[in-house]
Amino acid sequence: MNKIKKYIKQKIRTIYEKRIGSFYFKQKGVCPCCEYEVLFVANNPWLRDHFKCSNCGCIPRERALMLTIKNQYPNWMALKIHESSPGNRGHSVNLKKQCKNYISSQFYANEPFGTIVNGFRNEDLENQTFEDNSFDLVITSDVMEHIYEPEKAFKEINRTLKVGGAHIFSVPIINKHKPTQRWAKKGKDGEPVFLFEPEWHGNPVDSKGSPVTMHWGYDIKDFIEKSTGAHCEIIYIDDLNYGIRAEYIEIVVARKIK
Repeated sequence: MNKIKKYIKQKIRTIYEKRIGSFYFKQKGVCPCCEYEVLFVANNPWLRDHFKCSNCGCIPRERALMLTIKNQYPNWMALKIHESSPGNRGHSVNLKKQCKNYISSQFYANEPFGTIVNGFRNEDLENQTFEDNSFDLVITSDVMEHIYEPEKAFKEINRTLKVGGAHIFSVPIINKHKPTQRWAKKGKDGEPVFLFEPEWHGNPVDSKGSPVTMHWGYDIKDFIEKSTGAHCEIIYIDDLNYGIRAEYIEIVVARKIK
């Protein structure tokens, strides 16, 4: 009988591991996004997308972004903030909830820019309709790897910032110490022409997703400074007390200095 029970338990364990894997990681801490004491849990070794807050469901890069905003601009709740392509969790929810001068935008290619579409301001980051010196902070989360002309986008973001303000953003720095690579360019029909293996990421307003156009390296700092004149730094946080541990977790802060 014991052999049969042992056999059944082993079969159940095998089925379980095949379905969801044997990886399990948990850590108690304080979530920078929802600001509760929580349990951070991952059932997948790819922590970047799976190490989630048990309360608000946010993931490491969102927590790193929110913590950086708090550290760099402690008065963020009183500032004027533009977030491009916000999500429906994590820092985006916190910013919208606690910052009274928060505005969010999405990109709808076939709608007039500068208008409100589905509750969002419709903006093209490469050619924005905002006036100069409009914002204290511009926030993007995993957006700048999907821009066809990043030099234009960084210049436009810098133009809309007040002096002393900053573009604070997450972006996967895949190439690390290797040079940045352009991964795709825009075709005549507006569709991506991939220069390497096609890559797409999820898009909250487009079911087909967003094409990956850039594989950034740490030279993104030089690229931004050369394009805009801003002072740029790359911040790396690895702190389990805040549930921040994952791959490609760097946060970039580009501060407008003049």
